[in-house]
Amino acid sequence: MSINKINETKVFDGLHQRFTHQSSSTQCEMTFAIFLPPQASKQPVPVLYWLSGLTCTDENFMQKAGAFRKAAELGIAIVAPDTSPRGNSVPDDSEKAYDFGLGAGFYLNATEAPWKEHYQMYSYVVDELPALIESQFPVTHKKAISGHSMGGHGALTIGLKNQDKYQSISAFSPITNPTECPWGIKAFSNYLGNDQVLWQDYDACKLLAKHGCQLPILVDQGDSDGFLEEQLKPNHLIDVAAQQQLDFNLRMQAGYDHSYFFISSFVDDHLTFHAKHLIPITVSK
Repeated sequence: MSINKINETKVFDGLHQRFTHQSSSTQCEMTFAIFLPPQASKQPVPVLYWLSGLTCTDENFMQKAGAFRKAAELGIAIVAPDTSPRGNSVPDDSEKAYDFGLGAGFYLNATEAPWKEHYQMYSYVVDELPALIESQFPVTHKKAISGHSMGGHGALTIGLKNQDKYQSISAFSPITNPTECPWGIKAFSNYLGNDQVLWQDYDACKLLAKHGCQLPILVDQGDSDGFLEEQLKPNHLIDVAAQQQLDFNLRMQAGYDHSYFFISSFVDDHLTFHAKHLIPITVSK
């Protein structure tokens, strides 16, 4: 598969790189970023896939989260795809709203016209992108998934539906129950149509209640988040997880909002959490 490097920057003795490639899933050119820690120059390393939120691109997390120092220390690569297909042929919200269309792919496979031709972000993140990364970069098959807001929704639902592909799941401020919040209802009714049974396949609360989870999950949520009650509904996820008695930890963080100030405050915790499951512990004899 052909990829085109946009740029490369050295950081904490590792490399941050951006690439474009023609995607067979989304039928358009996609952009992704990768951070390769210094350990990758000597041996393959595990990967954390990061999914960003509404309006974001591959650049937001890489520039604002402050994750490179800890990722370099732990020896974990980070891959950040774009949040939706892009290009002149890709349809957008008719009113250019921030919560649907470009920048708002919701990490699902659309079934409704005109969205279904390009909005196949689930297949892109689950299958196409990891296959590309594993064929082009010095990484192992071990991977974890994380994300923020819409991307937290993506990380939870993708991880829950593909428990054989990931070692661990985490999220910041995720949309936990999109079938019951305005962002999710708008996106799902357009991308998936009016059959709400189909919506449940992309709802973390519904998936967790139906299938449970064998993977460890860490979620951080700020209690001063302006979207907390209407859009994110972490209490719904807490209730389901308690019923399932899972390896699940949702931490309400006092005074924090929805921003990357919040993410940067706890991203080291998430990287350390994933490292415990991605990197084997060597016991000295």
